[in-house]
Amino acid sequence: MTREEFTIEGALGTPLFLPWVERHAARLGVGMRLRDSAPERLAVEFEGAPALLDAMEMGCLLGPIDAWVESIVRKRVSAT
Repeated sequence: MTREEFTIEGALGTPLFLPWVERHAARLGVGMRLRDSAPERLAVEFEGAPALLDAMEMGCLLGPIDAWVESIVRKRVSAT
């Protein structure tokens, strides 16, 4: 299992984008914890197999029709 923080930036419309991210993570079986949210920025910690985290990134990039993702920065989080 790998844990990474994704910092997602763009025209997210966070109240709509965040529930979509939660549903997508649940479908993939990826653990999720919200770190920070703002209208144009979302920081989320995901935990899962590396291939599933890659799928999560791709899903966020394609996202719901009412969101526009400009960038996703991934940072590995060490186990504590």
